Amino acid sequence: MDATESSSAPSVSVEIDDIQSGAIRPRPVPYVGRFFFLRVDDRHAGRALLGRLLPAIDGGLPSADPSLDAWVAVAFTYQGLRALGVPQESLDSFPLPFRQGMAARAAVIGDGGESDPAQWEPPFGTPDVHIAVSALASDEARLEKALERARAALQETPGVEVIWRQEVRQLPTGRTSFGFRDGISHPSIEGVGIPGSNPHEAPLKAGEFILGYPDETGNLPPMPRPEVLGRNGTYLAVRKLHTKVAAWRQYLRANTSSPEEEALLAAKMIGRWPSGAPLTLSPEHDDAELAADPRRNNDFLYREDDDRGFKCPAGAHIRRVNPRDANIIGVARMHRIIRRGTTYGPPLPEGVLEDDGADRGLVGVFICAHLDRQFEFIKSEWVNDGNFIGFPGEKDPVAGHHGGTGSVTIPGKPIRRRLQNLPSFVVTRGGEYCFLPGLRALRWLSELET
Repeated sequence: MDATESSSAPSVSVEIDDIQSGAIRPRPVPYVGRFFFLRVDDRHAGRALLGRLLPAIDGGLPSADPSLDAWVAVAFTYQGLRALGVPQESLDSFPLPFRQGMAARAAVIGDGGESDPAQWEPPFGTPDVHIAVSALASDEARLEKALERARAALQETPGVEVIWRQEVRQLPTGRTSFGFRDGISHPSIEGVGIPGSNPHEAPLKAGEFILGYPDETGNLPPMPRPEVLGRNGTYLAVRKLHTKVAAWRQYLRANTSSPEEEALLAAKMIGRWPSGAPLTLSPEHDDAELAADPRRNNDFLYREDDDRGFKCPAGAHIRRVNPRDANIIGVARMHRIIRRGTTYGPPLPEGVLEDDGADRGLVGVFICAHLDRQFEFIKSEWVNDGNFIGFPGEKDPVAGHHGGTGSVTIPGKPIRRRLQNLPSFVVTRGGEYCFLPGLRALRWLSELET
């Protein structure tokens, strides 16, 4: 369906002001932020904390005032909802992946070897992670202002402990630790009012991302009970991902004979050039002007522009996680997510090929209404399998777990190239499934009396 077709369709009315800003606002550019995990040792203290946090949590769309370009969001693990004393009937109404937690789903999403939960950074994957608090802003001063009330609430609430914290910030280059611009592509959601990045993509149904509204099947996604708890909430897959930048550079260097070939091979594996210019629109060279134009840098499809992957390989990272209209097994619109990536740790200096031992990478937050058919499907079927694009046994060349035995096919004329012995460039350091409630639900949780 073309985007113009959706304009005549009736639009659902979404209760924007009840949805936490962290669910629907694009992150600021540039950005700085902090993530916290809290353990609740006393349910009454946990509820009191929520009551004090409520004034610090924003709902709705971004403000026109840039000084307000900061927000705090609060989400809960299954164990966290139990710790708050949510009735068992309500706990049982949550979907199985959320109840089990990300660590228990490791085999489904491909977290093995170096990424096995047994290797995760504490307290990831333990029953101690109860509440996740995130704060993002466009600069340090605004971040501190947004966190003031949250800090005061924590200081006034014995019985709740901060057990993990992580600072994130945009690198000076404005790119990821691998050297590529990030955060370019995002979907349009019907009834929300934030335009999507791809003019060819019709808005997705609100129920793909927010509970209480029809999804792409025309049905309401399963929603936890009571309605006040589930409506306007969503699920988050929170992941701490360590990036092996030295290994990435070494592999590129070993499989090319010039800096130009090195840059092209990296782009073929990612699907974009370092500036963010897509290979589909600029297959021969980087184009900073194209990359900087939000009206053009996502203005492409695969089926008509690059069906056989001679420009952007079918196995490239961005084409795997969002195949658009490509000829694949399955329906891409059923597996879209909102992706928020924020970098942590220092950059590896340009040109350095040896690992310096620093921890660097990405804290990824993946937002969806169906953990199984959105986040888990993308990880299991698109990132860690190649059957859907006709390359059995191949994984995402960047995000897949290879362990030194991976391969990737790069179509070419007159012959294609097949790279072997890919190591894993990304290692999972931890992850949690969280529920991000609406504002009314947060108030309901703070007022529980059980």
